[in-house]
Amino acid sequence: MIPLGTRTLSSLSASVSRPSYDRGLARTGIVHLGVGGFHRSHQAMYLDRLMEAGQALDWGICGVGVLPADRAMLEAMTAQDCLYTLVVRHPDGSSDARVIGSMVEYLLAPDDPDAVVEKMAHPETRIVSLTVTEGGYNASAVTGEFDVTNPAVLSDLEPGAALRTSFGLVTEALVRRRARGVPPFTVVSCDNIPGNGHLARSSFAAFAGLRNAELGEWVRAEVPFPNSMVDRITPMTTDADRADVADRFGIEDRWPVVCEPWTQWVLEDSFASGRPPLEEVGVQLVDDVAPYELMKLRLLNAGHQVLAQLGRLAGYRYVHEACQDPLFRRLLAGYLDEEATPTLAPVPGIDLAAYKADVVDRFASPAIADTLARICAEASDRIPQFLLPVLRANLASGGEIRRSVAVLAAWARSAEGTDDDGRPIELVDARAGALVSRARSGEPLAFVSDRELFGDLADDPRFVECFRDVSASLRAHGARATVEELL
Repeated sequence: MIPLGTRTLSSLSASVSRPSYDRGLARTGIVHLGVGGFHRSHQAMYLDRLMEAGQALDWGICGVGVLPADRAMLEAMTAQDCLYTLVVRHPDGSSDARVIGSMVEYLLAPDDPDAVVEKMAHPETRIVSLTVTEGGYNASAVTGEFDVTNPAVLSDLEPGAALRTSFGLVTEALVRRRARGVPPFTVVSCDNIPGNGHLARSSFAAFAGLRNAELGEWVRAEVPFPNSMVDRITPMTTDADRADVADRFGIEDRWPVVCEPWTQWVLEDSFASGRPPLEEVGVQLVDDVAPYELMKLRLLNAGHQVLAQLGRLAGYRYVHEACQDPLFRRLLAGYLDEEATPTLAPVPGIDLAAYKADVVDRFASPAIADTLARICAEASDRIPQFLLPVLRANLASGGEIRRSVAVLAAWARSAEGTDDDGRPIELVDARAGALVSRARSGEPLAFVSDRELFGDLADDPRFVECFRDVSASLRAHGARATVEELL
């Protein structure tokens, strides 16, 4: 078995694709905050494609870990010269492996925040990109307002503070560039959020405004925050994945990435200081991302929640298991056709029927083995962004709501702590304490009466009646019987 690194690339099996370009010539043009599996299966992969085609060597990526927990990634990337194996698993059980070389350095902000700031302040850095999760923008899911009481935010506002947040790091870098006469970089959010560029602008400008009102207005007016839509199912890496990479390809990789074949990136073409020619490797550069974004969020991301919240109660562990069950497959298809699609405008160049069929096929593929627990994690960030807009639109229009309501009822039922067979369910969520307390209160509407998450949904008589009925059925008969009744 060969430990992955620059010196061992030439020794890898011929079955493994690897960079043919000279990584020693690559320079950092992009700083990426929040390096996880998705960034490495998606954005870094597109940059590697460009470099392999002999382009964009001045657009290498410097990965940045913002949290102390990112030390494990630092150790893996340092040991492997920022190389890692990307394994694409196909539905027929076959796999393709490629060593990705587009990340050229990695920094851990808690160790040296000033080094991260200076890296972003350097003129060669022209893009700062983000995968900081739906909750990483410090904004209310209902109002969109920036949380000015966040202790980490308040700490970063103190003069001379050791910066702890993406807001503090990015804003300080922009301040230094401005003072040095260097144009601002472009901030590209790659998180699954409606209007992710608009939200990023709002949050970063709000933080900057807390430092100085004029600075906040400058960030809002002068720093580009293009919207983007990103898509590739990328489960968390497991020890079994590491063993598989070793067995199949003979590579000792501390942190490989496993993903599906499908990938899509739709990006608003709005940049301050240039960009890589991403359109040459399959990225769609458009004027308006919104139709593509809503399609993906309301069909794929919300569809994931439909399967995950109800499938987990029924005892399923993996996405493909739930999707291969004819009953839950019909549930998903009904949600896609009868609840989500009526809320969407036409999407340029997209056949929605074909897209929905692809979504179902992707979920049903056993090759990825994506867990329902991963999909359900941090639902208080995800469901308000993915599913609630569909529900609200159908309440306003008189459209179908039963499947969307069932997802919320199943989420509340799961928060009580067990599935339909009494097996424990762990609620992984930043708001877990409050969610569990509301779910166990004995008051049927307590869970959806949290206005920070659900707004005024509990004031809508049609929603309330449906939620009460579905919740009662879940408790009395379980998820499977409830889904049968819904259908």
